[in-house]
Amino acid sequence: MSNPVSGSIPSPKNLIALELKGITKRYPLVLANDRISLDLRWGEVLAIVGENGAGKSTLMKIVYGLVKPDAGEIWINGERVEVKEPADAIARGIGMVHQHFMLVDPFTVLENVILGAEPRSGGQINLAQARTQVAALLQELEFELDLEAKIEDLPVGLQQRVEILKAVYRHAKILILDEPTAVLTPQEAEDLFRFLRKFVAGGGAVIFITHKLGEVIQVSDRVTVIRDGRVVGTVNTKDTTVRELARMMVGREVILTVDKKDATPKEVVLEAKDLVVDSKNPKHSIKNISFQVRAGEIVGIAGVEGNGQSELVEAITGLRPYKGTVLYGRTPLPPKARVVREWGLSHIPEDRNARGLVLDFSTRENLILGDHYRKPYAGFLGFIDEEAVEEHAQAVVEAFDVRPRSTALKARRYSGGNAQKIIVGRELSRKPKVLIAAQPTRGVDIGAIEFIHENIVAARDQGMGVLLVSADLNEVLSLADRILVMYEGRIMGQLTPEEATEEKLGLLMAGITS
Repeated sequence: MSNPVSGSIPSPKNLIALELKGITKRYPLVLANDRISLDLRWGEVLAIVGENGAGKSTLMKIVYGLVKPDAGEIWINGERVEVKEPADAIARGIGMVHQHFMLVDPFTVLENVILGAEPRSGGQINLAQARTQVAALLQELEFELDLEAKIEDLPVGLQQRVEILKAVYRHAKILILDEPTAVLTPQEAEDLFRFLRKFVAGGGAVIFITHKLGEVIQVSDRVTVIRDGRVVGTVNTKDTTVRELARMMVGREVILTVDKKDATPKEVVLEAKDLVVDSKNPKHSIKNISFQVRAGEIVGIAGVEGNGQSELVEAITGLRPYKGTVLYGRTPLPPKARVVREWGLSHIPEDRNARGLVLDFSTRENLILGDHYRKPYAGFLGFIDEEAVEEHAQAVVEAFDVRPRSTALKARRYSGGNAQKIIVGRELSRKPKVLIAAQPTRGVDIGAIEFIHENIVAARDQGMGVLLVSADLNEVLSLADRILVMYEGRIMGQLTPEEATEEKLGLLMAGITS
C-alpha cells in the first residue's frame, strides 16, 4: 500500500497537487466564495486562514464533494476533475480530517479505519488481511495505536491519529485538516506537526486550516488569506509575521495580546466544595474537587477536552445532578438551571448550536432566551412585549458588533463568530455577578476573539467573577488570573500566569505532576 510518507511526488512533471480556478458559491443572502483561485503544491503545507464567514469551510466542502459550486474548476495533479461527492474526492487521493471527528465510538480502531473500505475474500470481510495492512501502515507512519481499542476509550489526540490513519489507508496524498489542534495538548500538537512535515517530505500535500496564527508560522510553507469570500493574497510563511497575517485577515490592525491590568479580587462569589459528578465515562466524572472564584477575577480551567470540564460546567449551571456543594456567595445554589440564572449566573455554553441558540429563532428571540418570561420582556399577563424585546436586541447587536445588523435574521444564518457574539452579548448584558464561560471563542476568528476577550476582561474589571473553561492554552494564559488544570475529573494543580509555561501546563494536562 503506497502512501506519500515513504513514496515520491505522484507526478514529477507537475508540481501542483490541487488547483482551484474561479470557485464561486452563492447562498440566498451571502456570496460565500467569490471567484476563488489558489493552488496547493506537492511537498508543502498550505495554511488557509480567514475570519469566520470568510468562506474557508465552504471552499473545503467544495473540494471534498460536500457542496457543489455554482462556478469554477477543480484541477488535481494537472487534470480537471468533477468532485460531486466525497467518494470522488477519496478516489482522487483527497482525505479530510474534520474538526469534529467522524468516528464510531463503540467500534475499535481497526473497524473505524476500514469502515466502508473493507478488504474482502469470498464476499466476506477479511479482518486478518485488514489487520495486517493497517498494522504495516501504523509502522510506516510511526503511530502508536492499539487496533483493538475502542474509540470511546481513547484520548482525543489518539482519535485524531485514527482519522489521519483512515485517510492514508484510503491512499490520501492530499490531506485537508480543519482546526486540527483545537483539542490537543501542546505536546500532541508538536507530534502532529512532525507527522505533517514527514508527510509532505514524502511527497504529499496538506491544507491546514486554523485560527492559531502562531501554528501557521510554525508548520506551513505558504499562507493563503481569505476575507469576505475572496482571496486577499498568498504569502511565503518565512516572509510574513503573525501581525501581518492578522491584518490581512481582518483588514485592520489587530491587538494580539489581551490588554488587562492586574486583578483586584474581592469576596468569594462562587465556590465548589467536594464536588462529585458522575458520567458514563469514568474519565469524565468529577472526583471530589473544590475551588473558589472571587469577584473581580478570572479563574481559568485548562485541560484537554473530555476530562470532566463539560460535566463541571453542567453541574454548576444546574444542568446535571451532583454531590457536594456549590455556593453562590455563602448560599447553596439550587441545582436547577432556571434558578441558577435567576440568582445571577450567566453561562456561555461550549456548544453554541446545541445549548446557546435556537437556530430557527430570530436574533431578537435568541437575545432574550432564559429571561423571556421576566420583565421587561414579559408584559401584561405574561405576553411578550415586542417593543421591549426589539429595543434590547438593537442595543445588543450594536454594542457587540453583530453582523449583519439584523434583529430578524435567523441564528443559523450567522457565521460562527457573529453567532457567538449574540450569545456573549445576551449573557453579559444581563449584568450577572458570575459568568461561566465555556470555550467562549471556539471556532471564532481573530477579530471576534479580540472583541470577546475585551468584553470578558471589562466584565471582570466591573467586579464580575468569571470561571473560564477553555481548551485553548493561549486563551487561558491571556485571560486568567489563576489557572487550574484538570485531568480525568481531578484538579492536577494551580498556577499563576507567570508560573504557567506551555510545557508545565501540557504536562499537567496529560496527568503528569512531576
